[in-house]
Amino acid sequence: MERMDWTRLFKINTAILKATGVWPPGDGSYECNFYTVYAIICLILFHFAFIFSQTINLYFVRDDLKAVTGTIFILITDMSATLKTYGLIKNMKMLKQLMVTLNCDLFQPKNLHQKKMIQPSITNWKLIVVMLWLFCGGWLIFCCLFPILDKTVYEYRLPFLSWYPYNTKTSPQYEMTYLYQSVAINFLAAVNGNIDCLIAALNMCVGAQFDILCDDLRNLDISADVNQKFINYIHHHREILKFAHYANNFYNWLLFVQFFVSGVTIGLTMFQLTVVPFSSQFHALLFFVTCVIIQIFLYCWFGNEVEVKSGRLLYAVFECDWTGLSPELKKNMMFFSLRLQKPLQISALGLFYLSLDTFVKILRTAYSYFALLRQVNTPQ
Repeated sequence: MERMDWTRLFKINTAILKATGVWPPGDGSYECNFYTVYAIICLILFHFAFIFSQTINLYFVRDDLKAVTGTIFILITDMSATLKTYGLIKNMKMLKQLMVTLNCDLFQPKNLHQKKMIQPSITNWKLIVVMLWLFCGGWLIFCCLFPILDKTVYEYRLPFLSWYPYNTKTSPQYEMTYLYQSVAINFLAAVNGNIDCLIAALNMCVGAQFDILCDDLRNLDISADVNQKFINYIHHHREILKFAHYANNFYNWLLFVQFFVSGVTIGLTMFQLTVVPFSSQFHALLFFVTCVIIQIFLYCWFGNEVEVKSGRLLYAVFECDWTGLSPELKKNMMFFSLRLQKPLQISALGLFYLSLDTFVKILRTAYSYFALLRQVNTPQ
């Protein structure tokens, strides 16, 4: 049977990250070459400069609640993208080693049945990723074009409220700044979205490995080398846990930042939807809030899948034909079963776990922020 290339699933994601300067070529991290120079220029122009200009502007509009909420939900999203970029760069060597581990012999499907069995997980990941990029693309189009569509371009309105040390109300400064903001937000969205897809893909792969191991345990063949087979399955389980541990170390604190930012962002965007007129800016906000909801759903769904599928291992052990095994092997299976009592959970700084319950809690928190802003903005 043809070997499965796990890394091919997210080849497009890594290619886009490479184009944005955060995925250096080769098996290691950054070196003294032109790509590193390119990455530094991208970070300065599209991360720090873009965020700095919006942060300074926030100070000047601090007394206007509508202007503050209209700026801060984009600002904190941009900041979270920069933090994700830092986390990716910091753990680049470990992440690339995880890619190598994914394609090792131990993580390969053993037969055509197992290959078909993990296909639904891969399909679900692709489907949610496509939905994410559809709404993200819609937001970017409306976001970058709303001054033109709403005809506020004649008032020299920029896509984002920012401060610059020059007059943006004249030509060609206005056109150049407009183009810069459009490129910068597309750049940040590409980095942010592809890191999300990559993290979700790692969790999807962990869940798929539990599917493979469950099938191996259920169909444990009672033969002369059954002891060695069972030892190999234990080794497979240990490697899955090790892979999940290293992957979780990579995005542990990033999940905490992402979920906090998502909760605040959804609340602020919902408030903005109630104060902006029905226009292209309204549609941009609608696409944006839907995109953020899909973003956190992507995390929570595959984190929940890891927990559910790892919990099935215990049942898989007892579904095999264990009655004809030797007493020694039965004892080993019992000890192995004791280790499977607690399912694997993907955590964010150990404060909460990726699950559908967490997804619902984030939405409730976001609604609380929205209700608070509505109450503050309502005239007494």
